Amino acid sequence: MGMSEVIDATAVAIVGAGPAGLALAIELGNRSIPCVVIEQNDRVGYAPRAKTTNLRTRAHLRRWGIADKLAAASPFGIDYPTDVVFVTRLAGEQIARFEWAFRCNPARDARYPEHSQWIPQYKLEAVLLEHARSLPAIQFLFNTEYVEFTQDGVGVDVCVRGQSGQQRWIRAKYLVGADGARSQVREQIGAKMIGTYGLSRNYNTIFEAPGLAEAHQHGRGIMYWQLNQEIPSMIGPMDQGDLWFFMPTGIPAGVSYTPEEIGHLIRRSTGIDRPYRVLSSDEWTASRLLADRYSSGRVFLTGDACHLHPPFGGYGMNMGVADSVDLGWKMAAVLQGWGNPSLLGSYEVERRPAHNYVMDEAQANHALSPNQLARAGIEDQTADGEAVRRSVSKLSLEKKTPEFYGLGVVLGYCYRGSPIIVDDGTQAHWSPNRDYVRSATPGCLAPHHWLPDGRSLYDLFGQGFTLLIAADATPTDCHVARLEAEETGTPLQIITRADEAIRALYGAPLTLIRPDQIVAWRGPTWPSGLLRTLTSR
Repeated sequence: MGMSEVIDATAVAIVGAGPAGLALAIELGNRSIPCVVIEQNDRVGYAPRAKTTNLRTRAHLRRWGIADKLAAASPFGIDYPTDVVFVTRLAGEQIARFEWAFRCNPARDARYPEHSQWIPQYKLEAVLLEHARSLPAIQFLFNTEYVEFTQDGVGVDVCVRGQSGQQRWIRAKYLVGADGARSQVREQIGAKMIGTYGLSRNYNTIFEAPGLAEAHQHGRGIMYWQLNQEIPSMIGPMDQGDLWFFMPTGIPAGVSYTPEEIGHLIRRSTGIDRPYRVLSSDEWTASRLLADRYSSGRVFLTGDACHLHPPFGGYGMNMGVADSVDLGWKMAAVLQGWGNPSLLGSYEVERRPAHNYVMDEAQANHALSPNQLARAGIEDQTADGEAVRRSVSKLSLEKKTPEFYGLGVVLGYCYRGSPIIVDDGTQAHWSPNRDYVRSATPGCLAPHHWLPDGRSLYDLFGQGFTLLIAADATPTDCHVARLEAEETGTPLQIITRADEAIRALYGAPLTLIRPDQIVAWRGPTWPSGLLRTLTSR
């Protein structure tokens, strides 16, 4: 670094202001940890990518106090049916219908506090950005390019370049690459993406389609799978103002389209001739790739920077938010002094198996996309054509139900083998299941429960650890827990809910819940030194 360059100081430098970067900033900013978010664009929300904010991400938004703001930003309202409809064409016949796909039904459910929400990613990013800007600890550097880093035993020097071309250096304790699929941070730590590249080629087009919603007979929905052999594709409304997306799937290698050609494809695939205006179109390749390591020294990766998979099931963006929540509370613990630096080693230990589990599901979902479901004769108005449609309908309902309703993939993971989870002997009996069953096995998501006053049990949890007393706790247990929390500086909230339903859900008198709502330990009496174990001290 030259003498003329400005040196700024912060605790955490975050590269990328997408959902993963913003979630990490909020997780840190809520705990008053200074952080700088470096974003090469002039704003967030450039690409209309993900469209589903799942119920786990919305539970985090509830923790942050902004779930209602996201609901208010819903383009069609949260009561709009999130149906996925399989058709031959928008102008053709209906083959199958998945009502309230992705668990977006706003009706209250005992298993979770927040329903999923269909909403374009740029609207989610706007809500996250507004909240992040309200937190004094967070600073944003838009129109700023990340260049490189160097690190030593106590910190990281991060080089950035503004629009003027002038470079500046930021001194941070940690650097996090939330800079997406083409992550420079990942490249610079020498991490490699391992797996399968090029499962399929696809196009994602955003276009204006005045009157298209009224021009077909399949009712309201968020996505229509067009299963004709001519142009198998997905299509659906994006936003107000007649904005739609169109995604032909399984494009042959070497084939590309001009905006005019895309307009023709939309007309041919739907069978509806409207004045379509293509706004953007980009090719994307479905792959299954996972970084061979998520960190190097004081530099970490989160979100698409460390995992990429087909977007079938709506997991990717949400998985990035979950990464940042896991990394965020641990990084805050270390910076605040109640977590040992080795605590950060548990980030990859916990997240990698979760990534593999979700990626397996996404790849299985991708194996049956519109181009694989289209069949010869599917549009024929004959007895044979009707038989083909019945066969495809049966296959679709059988094979695609896990994609649209797989609650266990979203809520049913377990951090088995984590060094900061104390197994009570029940982890061996846990196994992944698409049908989510609430479990207080250590490493699993704390079972949700609605309280008699209408609040969620989660609303009582603290920002640090929470000791949930369900029954038969002695004053000594509470005293020892509080004393250990004071001695170690660990934030601990103690709540008592001695009712039968919670006792049945949690299966032990005492349960310790982490800041990310994961069960860390449960048992009949508080063991000495527990908090030190769970914070690697």
